[in-house]
Amino acid sequence: MDKRTFLKASAAALLGTVVRAQGRGPNIVLICADDLGYGDLGCYGSAIRTPNLDRMAGEGVRFLQCNSASAVCTPARAALLTGRYPTRLGLPTVLFPGDTKGLPDGETTLAQMLKPRGYRNKCVGKWHLGAPSQFLPTNRGFDEFFGMPYSHDMWPRPLMNNCETVEPKANLTTLTDRYAAASRDFITRAKDSPFFLYVATAMPHIPLVSSERFTGRSPLGAYGDAVEETDWLVGQILGSIADNGLDDSTLVLFTSDHGPWYQGATGGLRGRKGETWEGGVRVPLIARCPSYLPRGRVAGGFASTMDILPTIARFTGAPLPGKPLDGVDIWPLFTGQQEEADRDPFLYFDYYNLQCARSGRWKLHMSRYSGMPWLPEPVTGRINLPLPRPELYDAVTDPGESCDVARDNPQIVADIRARVDSLLPTFPDEVKSAWRDTMDKQVQDTPAGAWPAKQTSP
Repeated sequence: MDKRTFLKASAAALLGTVVRAQGRGPNIVLICADDLGYGDLGCYGSAIRTPNLDRMAGEGVRFLQCNSASAVCTPARAALLTGRYPTRLGLPTVLFPGDTKGLPDGETTLAQMLKPRGYRNKCVGKWHLGAPSQFLPTNRGFDEFFGMPYSHDMWPRPLMNNCETVEPKANLTTLTDRYAAASRDFITRAKDSPFFLYVATAMPHIPLVSSERFTGRSPLGAYGDAVEETDWLVGQILGSIADNGLDDSTLVLFTSDHGPWYQGATGGLRGRKGETWEGGVRVPLIARCPSYLPRGRVAGGFASTMDILPTIARFTGAPLPGKPLDGVDIWPLFTGQQEEADRDPFLYFDYYNLQCARSGRWKLHMSRYSGMPWLPEPVTGRINLPLPRPELYDAVTDPGESCDVARDNPQIVADIRARVDSLLPTFPDEVKSAWRDTMDKQVQDTPAGAWPAKQTSP
């Protein structure tokens, strides 16, 4: 670590003490795009123009190995805001407008964690953690809410201000504009107290809609237009932070809920939204806080969006929620003090089905569905089946998961499986039952982890 990085890391380590002495904490802005691919930003190799996010990465930290806890919307957002696997929360799949479920009362959101520290909190954009009033943001630690209760491809699509519908059928062409205005207004009003602003953008989830000034602007079509306007929204937020003199006291984070759906780039990764291949779960993660983070750092260590809550807890001095977290504090990865975080294997679920586990650079695939999520359902439905032999990929040197190296690394396979077996008893019955059902389908003549003898040339 160079001297400059060391000094910034040391300053950040003292931040909690300093802000407590001053009686306020640093501001937190968390921006989450919808269905944005790992390869959709200029700083991640895209041809789409994203100057504001590129600048944010140049002035802060960009992660190469960040994974969402789910490849679909509701569970990914539940994990982001609680630091816990969505399978623990009873939210393993997408909620729809008629559903009566939502994020359980017993779970603590980022906003609820920060509230006792004197934070003013606002949610702007897509919620998707329960549409009934008791589950809306204003009942989950947010003082204000301006946005939609679920995805804009669902019907009806009301635009809400707190708990009141202000537009029964939201005008999508002005939505990003209004989200930007609501964000700027809140920053200006809340600047004299610590605040948490959570902005969940509408785009680039389908239907792809942009304002008039962005429509037809990108050479990459409607998807490019939507991403470029999302980048503009980030620029509006960064500009408002600077205009109010808050640059040095504000941590801004940008990520996506999961990988891209029909359009969008995975950056060469295998799979898409709805799959536990890297293309479905690897997401951009950019962090900027000029006074406390190094400029232009590229972090290669593994991270998860579930790590954001415990990392913010450390940064703000907020006490952690009472329930055990699955995310870990990755502030040392932000600052460069460490390259890897100490953590249990990261687990990949599709619904309640455990399919993969990652430990360090190694990702082990153990089960998989009988059909792809975008293909017509077979008559018997999609079935989660155990792989005849686990597949092991080096997710660092082989991010496309194209070369199975399990046969050459049997001890790594055995170690990850043993650690998975030790974690499973901590999960709800639905997870344990789904795992037993999957493993009961194991091909009897090829036990998991076994390989036929290598054939030698005659």
